[in-house]
Amino acid sequence: MSVSLQGRYIKLEVIGAKNVRVPSERIPAGIHISIIVGSTRRWKSAIGVLLSDESVAWDDTVTLSLDLSPEISMEISASFEFDRMLGNGEVVGKLETSWDALLGHGNEHFDISFPPVDDILPSLTLKAAVLHSIDNQESALLDSTECEIVRETDAGHELFATYVTSKTVSYLNDAIQHFQSVLDQCLVGHPDRAGALTNLAWARLQGYIQDDFQDIDSVISLFREALTLRPEGHPNHPLSIYHLVQALIWRFSKENITTYIHEAAHLCCKLLPLCPEGTHLRSIAAGANGVDYVIGECNELSVEGSDEGIHIRRVVLELCPLGNIHRPRALDKLGSVLRSRFNQRGSTDDLDESIQCRREAVSLCSEGDSGRDDYLNNLALSLWNRFNHQGNHHDLNEAISLYEESLRPRPVGHKYRDFPLDNLGLALSTRFKQRGGVDDINRSISLQREALRLRPPGNPYRDNTLNNLALALTDRYDKLDVSEDLNEAINLYRDSLQLRQHGHPLRHTTLFNLSSALSARFTKTQKNEDVEEAIRLCQESLEALPSLHPHRYFSYMCLQEAYLSRYTVQRKSADLSLAVENFRLASRHPTQGFPERIIEAYNWTVAGEKHGHGSALEAYSTFFELLDAHLATRSSAISRREAATAFRYAQSLPMNAASCAIRRNHPPHAVELVEQGRGQQWSLASRLRTPLEDLTSASPELAQKLSRINKRLSDAQGSTGSADRTAADRAAMQYRRLQEEWGAVVAKIRDLKGFSRFLLPPSYEDLQSAARHGPVIIFIASQYSCGAIIVPTSGEPHNVPLPSITLTELKNLKDRFARAIRDASTLGPKVPRNDLIVLLRTVWDEIMLPIVKALEHVLNLKRHSRIWLCPTADFTSIPLHAAHPFLTKPDGSGKEPCLEDLYICSYAPTLSALVRSRQMMKKRAPPSFVAIGQGQPRAGESKELLAVDNEIELVRKIVPATVNRITISGDVQQLVPVTVNRTTISGDAATRAGALQALEENNWVHLACHGKQDHEQPYNSHFVMKDEPITLLDIMEKDIPHAEFAFLSACHTAVGDKETPDEVIHLAAGLQFSGFKSVIGTLWEVNDAYVEHVVKAFYENMFKGGVMDCTKAAWALNRATHAVKTKVPLEQRMVFVHIGV
Repeated sequence: MSVSLQGRYIKLEVIGAKNVRVPSERIPAGIHISIIVGSTRRWKSAIGVLLSDESVAWDDTVTLSLDLSPEISMEISASFEFDRMLGNGEVVGKLETSWDALLGHGNEHFDISFPPVDDILPSLTLKAAVLHSIDNQESALLDSTECEIVRETDAGHELFATYVTSKTVSYLNDAIQHFQSVLDQCLVGHPDRAGALTNLAWARLQGYIQDDFQDIDSVISLFREALTLRPEGHPNHPLSIYHLVQALIWRFSKENITTYIHEAAHLCCKLLPLCPEGTHLRSIAAGANGVDYVIGECNELSVEGSDEGIHIRRVVLELCPLGNIHRPRALDKLGSVLRSRFNQRGSTDDLDESIQCRREAVSLCSEGDSGRDDYLNNLALSLWNRFNHQGNHHDLNEAISLYEESLRPRPVGHKYRDFPLDNLGLALSTRFKQRGGVDDINRSISLQREALRLRPPGNPYRDNTLNNLALALTDRYDKLDVSEDLNEAINLYRDSLQLRQHGHPLRHTTLFNLSSALSARFTKTQKNEDVEEAIRLCQESLEALPSLHPHRYFSYMCLQEAYLSRYTVQRKSADLSLAVENFRLASRHPTQGFPERIIEAYNWTVAGEKHGHGSALEAYSTFFELLDAHLATRSSAISRREAATAFRYAQSLPMNAASCAIRRNHPPHAVELVEQGRGQQWSLASRLRTPLEDLTSASPELAQKLSRINKRLSDAQGSTGSADRTAADRAAMQYRRLQEEWGAVVAKIRDLKGFSRFLLPPSYEDLQSAARHGPVIIFIASQYSCGAIIVPTSGEPHNVPLPSITLTELKNLKDRFARAIRDASTLGPKVPRNDLIVLLRTVWDEIMLPIVKALEHVLNLKRHSRIWLCPTADFTSIPLHAAHPFLTKPDGSGKEPCLEDLYICSYAPTLSALVRSRQMMKKRAPPSFVAIGQGQPRAGESKELLAVDNEIELVRKIVPATVNRITISGDVQQLVPVTVNRTTISGDAATRAGALQALEENNWVHLACHGKQDHEQPYNSHFVMKDEPITLLDIMEKDIPHAEFAFLSACHTAVGDKETPDEVIHLAAGLQFSGFKSVIGTLWEVNDAYVEHVVKAFYENMFKGGVMDCTKAAWALNRATHAVKTKVPLEQRMVFVHIGV
């Protein structure tokens, strides 16, 4: 050292290090630098974090006297503890240098290199400066003494590093002896015990323990104890987790016990968030020997759909954030176990989440990516399951499309072609059962046969294809009655059963499938051995399944088939009773989806009627309850109708149920059943608008909660219709969960005193309030009997048989009316409508006359009283109100009266709709009248209506500026004069937005425009405006409780859908639902030339006496049609009908 430096100091800045590799390859907590002067360790830097690029940053400083020994050296060491170090760590590199060498770089940074480790030169970046004096010591210098456990620990590290580089076992043995000695000195409670445990455990794990399988558990125990001593928040907690993970991985790799890899996965989830990005620990922990290994091994495990199995799949997914290459497979695996649990428990949430996971897995893969075809196939499988459970045809169509897509890259000869073949065949068979397309079932069988050839004896999946091919053949037999198909299916089922021995998880499915096929064959051959075996097989399948397993439904169903088929042949009443009991168990099995249970309930009604069993009424009620619950899961009117039309074969059930109740002498129950089964679309929609005043008085908290959920459900309506299937699925899940919340709140409300029937199907007593101002006549059209039920103002309903009418004759009458109306529109105004007259006379004689007699002689109803007609089925297409004898009185004194001479007729889509309108009559607002006219719609939309402007002007003139309004104060009614706010909207102002706003802001509305009925989708029926149409859905979305009256001077506004007439989905019903209590609508096309006469006569009668009262509308229409007889042809008088109060 230069003499000039004596008495001075060196300030040394340790800035960073590069290429730092630990010789023993052990993961350090950090790296530190030591300065050794002479033989004394004078200074240690802070512990710096080793980064993934093998660099360290310190920015640490030490000041040393230059008068110390000229022999100095610098060490880079790996520390295995972050806070309190046990020893000095493992030496990475040591370099002897001098003060002059350090000071020879001026005031600049400089690098010094150390001896290589793995051929890589570690280096330090330093900065040195001379100080003439110091005020105080800038960094603490070390005590020069080192205790025994420090020396033993350092010796252990040195020996272990030598072992790793030389593979000489003696070094390892010596290292372990040193580490064991240290541990012996660090008893329980010693601050360095965790470090001593870790050093010993790591040496044993990486050394001779590799060949000593039995000793690994003791090593794991050492790591566990160390982790316990380093709890969450301890600076060495992450490293202790890593060590335990490594031990568990090693243990799993030797014995393949899943509990070890599962625990490793759980620990990895805790570890990764504690390892900052860019650190060496993060890169190693997340790498091939850490998290990646755990993910890969977990993905290879066959994990069942248990709660624990699903939990571990979630843990693995947590280890695979977006961008991780393992994420698609982790998603698919989670989807798989969720689907498996769904198959065991029937939870829709599991299946929805399975689909979500598998959609994301597909979305993360580009076309051609490895695994994408499998993900497509698996997503399709989950969608197919959901279709079977929920019946949404979009799921089935998408599943088939995905199967087709997954099959394309697997041409003939591809080793995995059998999977999409088998699955696509199964899905096509399912679609055949829904739609009956012969091409689907033939292709299904062809694909299954090809799959079976690719799965010869010995193939682990042969049993599946045998079963699925048999299913397809059975489906074809059921529709096409080809006996060869049934016999082959039975043989295939037997082959599948041979491969699915006792204990096989799918044995029960082949058992009940074979049972069903044997029952079918028994009905043909009547061989007792077939039906006996069928019963035995079903009983075995039930014994194999837990009580709430979804597949018990199929066992019950097949057992019912067996007993019923045996009863049909042998006529033993015990078999019929057993069949009914299994109908009951199947249709009420809670974990099976609604579609299957609805089908079973329907079959129960058929069997109950066919065999005259007393459970038929129970079967009908069960069907309606299940269908209602099923439709309630759909968030929009359109999706609810789609779901309902899947059971269009059962659309006659409300009438059949009523007929059954009548035949069993229970007319009140007949009224309840026909109401429960009809108009379900309106019933479901109206739940969200139920008045809550009474509930608020009883329980404000529950009323507020229900109101809040109703609002959320209402806002969510229609959100599941997105073209984005992922978004649609999410919306559907959210809606279903809201429905579950709604159901839970309603259940609590029903526990309140006086609310036990809250939002349940109305009882007869509830429904009778519809007849408060006159009897309601329900027309029943059933295959078993046709008739009418008169609901009087008080007392029991009265049944009126119509023996002259059958379903066939009713349909014929409906068709004849349609032709007669169409033909009448081509005749001149003075030409007699002879065909119509004949038909109306038939309606009088065969339908209305028996009812009129009952009204007159049983109910003693006075002439000109009000009556409400509630037609069902094909009765909805017949103008019952216009029934007319067209006869002269026997004494020649005049014409025999027609129905409208005798009574003031109104229509009620359902009794509940009429009850609701009556309840809302309490809500009155100041009168406001708007006349909306649009005779010149957008070009190409419809022909011009030349009389509309005149009609609007006519209405404006007739509606008085001041009227008398009925007000109610307590029990007293009085007339009060009020001013009417009158407005008109026509021409360019009559737009969709303008008209909808007018509907909301006015309580009396006259609408003159084109009305269009959409036969394919009745919710798209609409009024034509200047720009865009006002659809039925637009109207339904409005809630206008103050609305009173609407006159719909447009075509087809009160005629329903031909496919589902009992849902009464039409524009007039929509306005009634939105709040209008009294509506004039039309049954067919109106002639612009005659409308003005009817409108003029109607409003003149409506405002006679200066009173503005919507309950006068039926009377005013009755008077108007009488007044215009000489001006308006018959079919244009009949076209107008009144609906509501």
